[in-house]
Amino acid sequence: MKIKNIFLDRDGTIIQEKHYLSNPKEVELFPESGPTLAAMQKQGCRLFLVTNQSGIGRGYFQLDDYLKVQKKLTQLLSNFGVSFTDTAYCPHRPDENCSCRKPKTLMWESLSQKFHLKPEESIMIGDKEADILFGRNSGFICTILLLTGHGQKEAEKLGLPCLTDAWMKLSPQKPGWPDIMAQDLSAAWQAVQNEYRF
Repeated sequence: MKIKNIFLDRDGTIIQEKHYLSNPKEVELFPESGPTLAAMQKQGCRLFLVTNQSGIGRGYFQLDDYLKVQKKLTQLLSNFGVSFTDTAYCPHRPDENCSCRKPKTLMWESLSQKFHLKPEESIMIGDKEADILFGRNSGFICTILLLTGHGQKEAEKLGLPCLTDAWMKLSPQKPGWPDIMAQDLSAAWQAVQNEYRF
């Protein structure tokens, strides 16, 4: 199958994890994020951002703060010619049991209807098990766990093998495991280019 859609988590995946980030001045891209996302776009992939933002529901910051952070991210990525096809976020606390918080799939369902997306043409990249399960629950062809952000702790929690190269294909699968583990976004893109067509 050809890869046409790349879904990405935000904090710990594209930008540095800052723990309930609400100040746009603290938005910091990983060094590889801009060039890698630009390469994905140049390959013809559409980029979608899907992010849990429970800090809104918890009252740690306001929706306007989230939007200001997003605006800053958009500005930083524009320097690389990168833009997301669309962005979806969940503002709810985990105990609200909403349908949009990853690993549940409402963000995928909404975006797939809006843009006529197919799960077999889509992949998910993130730094948490919730990102991996979101991709699996949505039927994506591939899920990738990065070791940036919370990724290293998540990998240990899941009992994943130690990464000995830039990326590793994981087989056989175990519950919660990604298809691929990668040291960062650039390595994840290397893996996708090696394993899939465009």
